[in-house]
Amino acid sequence: MTYQINDPEEIDWAYFWQKKLEAKKDRSKDWNKRAPNFGKSAKKDDYHIKLMEKMAISKEDTILDLGCGEGSITIPLAKKAKSVTGVDSAHKMLEILNEKAQKENINNIKTIEEDLAKITVDNVGKHDIIVASRSLNGVLNIKETIANIGEIAKKYVYITLFGPNNWKIEREFYESIDKEYFEFPSHRYFFNILVDMEIHPNVENLNIGHERQYESVEEALESGKWRLDSLDDKEKEQLYKYLEDILEENENGKLSNPEDKADWVLYWWKK
Repeated sequence: MTYQINDPEEIDWAYFWQKKLEAKKDRSKDWNKRAPNFGKSAKKDDYHIKLMEKMAISKEDTILDLGCGEGSITIPLAKKAKSVTGVDSAHKMLEILNEKAQKENINNIKTIEEDLAKITVDNVGKHDIIVASRSLNGVLNIKETIANIGEIAKKYVYITLFGPNNWKIEREFYESIDKEYFEFPSHRYFFNILVDMEIHPNVENLNIGHERQYESVEEALESGKWRLDSLDDKEKEQLYKYLEDILEENENGKLSNPEDKADWVLYWWKK
């Protein structure tokens, strides 16, 4: 299908979001397999602190946490709100979340195993606040999902997406081996989709700041960023050499690179 644009106002940003994602064959991950170690990698920066600082939450609020994972955001939310419903498609993630909640004697969390793109007001009801933390980047039917979120939320919506520099060293590696790199849709697509839906969000970079740090090149290689199953043996060797070249020992004795940082953009709006 050829998509011809005669007027910028005619651009269907949701269409281009979907096409960009469809081209990214490695967009899906086995989250059940990643669950046991996900929390460890997720807490290597202050993302959680930065995000929590931005949200207006009271003890009377009910929250729906879409793509809750193992609870790195769900648990702190539950300590500030009346209740939290965590939704995730990976049962292993939810098992870990429930174990954490039990260990901390937190009893105001409910979990639902479901694809977050299938959540509607009919199956979860209304909630004061919707949080979709780092979970919408790979959703194909993004416009429908946003519409569902809008029906569910009564007060606020908070969504974080990849910022422009999150995959900087990955892009550079692929360029160095002359291999095409398929990115997630830019968060700018998301902004235009929202505006087309007559949603006018607040947008800000969370400014995580910290470089990712690794104990060894092997740890950097296995960090989950590189989708090793998409590389052949020669490309894996090239990647190892690339990481050896760009990672340097820092003052903490860890390996890092100043351009290897988490980059997240926060979109939020009041209903």
